[in-house]
Amino acid sequence: MLYKFTCSKLVLSCFAFLFIIPLSYSQTKKIKRPKSRVGISSVDNFVRESFDLYDKVYMYDGYAAAGTPLDDDDIDVLEEALEDLTVLSESAPDILSDIKGQSVLKQGKATLQINRAKKALKYSIKTAKELLLGERERKEEEEKGDTDNSTKDSDNDSDSDSDSDSSENSNSDKNDSEVEDNKNISDDLEILSKYDFVPGDKLLFFDDFSKDFVGDFPSKWNTNGSGEIVNIKGENWFELKSGYGLFFVPDIKNLPEDFTIEFDLLTSGLDNKTSSTARFHVYLSDNLKFNTGLEHYVDVSLPFGQFGAFNIRVANYFNRGGGDIKAALKSDIRNDVLNQPHISISVTKKRYRLWVNQTKYVDIPRFIEVPNVLNHIKFHINNFKDGEERVFIKNLKVAEGGVDLRRKLLSEGKISTNGILFDSGSSNIQVQSYGIIRQISQVLQQDKNIQLKIIGHTDADGTDENNIKLSKSRAEAVKQALIKVYNIDSSRLISDGKGESEPVGDNSTPEGKAQNRRVEFIAQ
Repeated sequence: MLYKFTCSKLVLSCFAFLFIIPLSYSQTKKIKRPKSRVGISSVDNFVRESFDLYDKVYMYDGYAAAGTPLDDDDIDVLEEALEDLTVLSESAPDILSDIKGQSVLKQGKATLQINRAKKALKYSIKTAKELLLGERERKEEEEKGDTDNSTKDSDNDSDSDSDSDSSENSNSDKNDSEVEDNKNISDDLEILSKYDFVPGDKLLFFDDFSKDFVGDFPSKWNTNGSGEIVNIKGENWFELKSGYGLFFVPDIKNLPEDFTIEFDLLTSGLDNKTSSTARFHVYLSDNLKFNTGLEHYVDVSLPFGQFGAFNIRVANYFNRGGGDIKAALKSDIRNDVLNQPHISISVTKKRYRLWVNQTKYVDIPRFIEVPNVLNHIKFHINNFKDGEERVFIKNLKVAEGGVDLRRKLLSEGKISTNGILFDSGSSNIQVQSYGIIRQISQVLQQDKNIQLKIIGHTDADGTDENNIKLSKSRAEAVKQALIKVYNIDSSRLISDGKGESEPVGDNSTPEGKAQNRRVEFIAQ
């Protein structure tokens, strides 16, 4: 814990408790945690997490009652707890809906425990705010905790009964977050045709961790905590570690006004017991320090909890005085976070957009209140069980945006982009690439006289013969996407491939290879 008492301090604290507190005020009587489970996974998790946070706040409230001042670490923990409390409190209506259809006895027991958890949350939110503001003053007659009699019906439920209920409902309690079979791209043509993310055209940073050794912290990142490269099915991934105040900062400086961020996420060990407060944060910050920001930052956090649909949270902070935006956006990304999602972010001056796979969840026109001050990217995760619930990141790509590929193709007659991505060694187009293909289709739909030559290029990995074959099949895949997804006449399209013969970057570096893996479009 953050507090490590010496023997003398412990003795003084005991005297303070015995003599000082009765002379001033008594701490609010503690609400009793239910002793047994209901047997409905979402309810049991909600109650457990509510009281875990309640116990933490109650402990700090006790320190305040004893006159023990909070230090900076305590304040950081309380701020994190307050955010988690808010998220958990918002999930209560969804939890209540889960008890419908259960037996009358189970519904009654669940309602009792949910109400008690909500009371603990109400106390915790109010108290945490007062502690952070230095305004925690109570009177003995203020809030009264639960008595043994007020909850004895719920407390006396036997653990064996609860275990039986849980066993009986083990199959029915499984939620929709379980892994589903991957769908064929053709099943989602309508969704793909509307996907509008377009990556920046000038690569600023790329890291696939292929040059890092397993077990090391990645060479192009910094942290105040810990993390390491792990190899999963032959690929290097960067494992982030969960904790309060821990940040992972890639070596990116001076972000432009318009840019895009992309990366892949991988998770392990998430299940119905994963906390509703388990979150993945992406910060845009005004400094490279291990904090959210000094005067300016924005934060978007993705929920990883599995026993309910939790919100994506967004907040901005500018000029040390707070920001205009702090909101919770309805979302259900439980399946996505279990199935290696691709995250895409686009910043265009003040506008901020975020996609999880091909679905856009965030689109805020004036999220960036002050231009040209958010120059760095930081990642942070918290409330994951250490060693059990794991989060990995790969293929971080940051690129300067601002060029409309449609206008460039019309004005110059050709464009080259490394934003169309394929599975490794394959011509299978990754879904996040369809924003670019959509723009190309719009040019062809606007000018019916344009015919287009599509040329694929690869990096230098593999043999010349295989790369020629791969580049041609990739160009053909783009051609077929224009035909099948966007209904472009096949007679207007020609595909070809150049393999590794025309590099534009250094094939000895990950960044150079990423530049060389590209698709050209030339108007005929």
